[in-house]
Order: sequence, then structure tokens, then C-alpha cells
Amino acid sequence: MPKPLSLAFDPIARADELWKQRWGSVPSMAAITSIMRAHQILLAEVDAVVKPYGLTFARYEALVLLTFSRSGELPMSKIGERLMVHPTSVTNTVDRLVRSGLVAKRPNPDDGRGTLAGITDKGREVVDAATRDLMAMDFGLGAYDAEECGEIFALLRPLRVAAGDFEES
Repeated sequence: MPKPLSLAFDPIARADELWKQRWGSVPSMAAITSIMRAHQILLAEVDAVVKPYGLTFARYEALVLLTFSRSGELPMSKIGERLMVHPTSVTNTVDRLVRSGLVAKRPNPDDGRGTLAGITDKGREVVDAATRDLMAMDFGLGAYDAEECGEIFALLRPLRVAAGDFEES
């Protein structure tokens, strides 16, 4: 386990100390601050890896989702549901992928008002290459071993279950 930094060099610990002095001990404040900072760090690292492919992590996730579908295409509404994002975000993401030639859109024959998004051959090549690069850098989590990654997942699971991401098994 890494040695904790002193309060002078750890802004989160310093903020926690100041918070305690002003409002009392609230461990969740230090935890949320650390989680949000970790999110910023990880997103910057993975975005830097996928940027040469013309992607952001959000666009990468959409491509991966399409590769997981049997036919390589999904209704736009299903993409939003599975990625847990707003329909406007799905439209923006998919439209950027279409402009890059990584995804194609067509009317959904099963839903007259719906649209299907399908990954192109170029999209498959790009997602495979980006995935190799992301796996090589452990998705930014190289500071943790496999067991610790499992612990992180387990620690965050109750929060995600409570948010409705999935059901408790």
C-alpha cells in the first residue's frame, strides 16, 4: 500500500481536514473528491490513447458496444440505454462516428421512426487497434493489480446497484 502524502502535499487530505474543522467529519466528502479526481485522471489518460484514432472514450465505448451486438448494429435508443446516456449524447456521439466513417446510420425497418447505427469495416479496424492500445496501458489502471481492480469494482458495485445500473445478484 502506498505511503500517504502529508497534508501539505495532498490537497484532498487538506480539504478533508478543513472540512472537519468547519463542518465536522464527513468521510464521504473525501471519498467523492478522490473519485471525481480519479475520473478526471483516467478520462484524460484513456482519451489521450484513443485521440490518434479520432475518438474520445465515449465514442470508443459506442464502437465497442456495436461490436458486441450480433449484427454490428443497434437502434439509437438501445445504444443510449446500454451506455446509460441521454439520447442527445447518443446522437452527438454517433453523428461524429458517422462523419469519421466508423459508423453508418439507416432507418430501422422494425420501427418507422427509429434509426439503426451500424459499425463499418473501418470502425472495426479502429476499435480493434484502440482496444489493443488501451489494454496495453491497462485502461489507465496500471497502478493496480488484477485483485485490486476487482476490489475497486466490488466497492463501487453497491452504488451502481442503487442507481439501477444492474440488479444485485
